[in-house]
Amino acid sequence: MNAALIAFAGTRRLARGEALAVALAVKDAQDAGEEAPILIFDCATGRPVDLDLRGTPDDIRARLEEEAPEPPQPRGPGRPRLGVVAREVTLLPRHWEWLSSQPGGASVMLRKLVDEARRTSEAQDRIREAREATYRFMVATAGNETDFEEASRALFAGEAGRFAMLVEPWPEDIREQVMELAEDAF
Repeated sequence: MNAALIAFAGTRRLARGEALAVALAVKDAQDAGEEAPILIFDCATGRPVDLDLRGTPDDIRARLEEEAPEPPQPRGPGRPRLGVVAREVTLLPRHWEWLSSQPGGASVMLRKLVDEARRTSEAQDRIREAREATYRFMVATAGNETDFEEASRALFAGEAGRFAMLVEPWPEDIREQVMELAEDAF
């Protein structure tokens, strides 16, 4: 059921699916005189999405196809093939001394430390990301709903039952999307 985008006309779900299908549904609604404000969101992150809906459906299709990411091109030999990206890291001298004394040097050790931290915090990161996505969507669509502030507190306190109870009176389509985004938040 996960889709790329979801569009709402006011509190009513207008469309859900891949970018082109949602864009065309929104364009049709606008052309039909939809009076409610239309908002489009990324289903995974809860972030608002802007689509350029100017012109005909063929114009929209052409723009979306242009914006589609191209497949990665094969690279030449060397570290860039591994996806290595050089950036600046600022550490205290004692940190650099310790990193330099590790097998493989500073870069290898930093990669190992980051990989380990990612493994150990994976569950916590998933919960945090789900809470943030849910909150972003809630702010944009349900900020004026009854008990919005209490629902936000319950979300970040990890109180799933209380959260579900507080969002229950909200408009059905908004509530369903909020609950879907919050699935991993508790």
